[in-house]
Amino acid sequence: MMSGDGHHLSIPPSSVRGFAQEHNSNPNPNQNISTNPNPVVKKKRNLPGTPDPDAEVIALSPKTLMATNRFVCEICNKGFQRDQNLQLHRRGHNLPWKLKQRTSKEIRKKVYICPEKSCVHHDASRALGDLTGIKKHFSRKHGEKKWKCEKCSKKYAVQSDWKAHSKTCGTREYKCDCGTLFS
Repeated sequence: MMSGDGHHLSIPPSSVRGFAQEHNSNPNPNQNISTNPNPVVKKKRNLPGTPDPDAEVIALSPKTLMATNRFVCEICNKGFQRDQNLQLHRRGHNLPWKLKQRTSKEIRKKVYICPEKSCVHHDASRALGDLTGIKKHFSRKHGEKKWKCEKCSKKYAVQSDWKAHSKTCGTREYKCDCGTLFS
């Protein structure tokens, strides 16, 4: 830069950079900057085994927990996992049926404790948040390993774990059901 008298004016480069950053932090100067006075706070999920303290704690026996068809039709002996499904089925037999209605607008969250007394998830403060999760936990940690890998003979208690393992066992690739290979 030149001053009027022919002498150079020296400005350190660091102060020029700082000035540019301080006064032009928006990369797009044509874009309006708006601040939201009420930002949406995203509710974080509880970690496994740290349930909502207001949740209803449900304790099922191992037999009830692992039952695939707890609700059975008295006419044809067909089994269902949920009472609501049985009630819908009963309509086909022209039997009396009743679907449960939610009694309150507020849905009370349910958590499930492990039936195994020595397990950390047997304590209500370490309950798991969904029925599928507690079933898989119980099978993995306390159940029989029914599924065996053909290649390496490793055994699994949960079928989905065995299937996932089978797709990658003996290879560094993952083969999708559609036939695509992923590394």
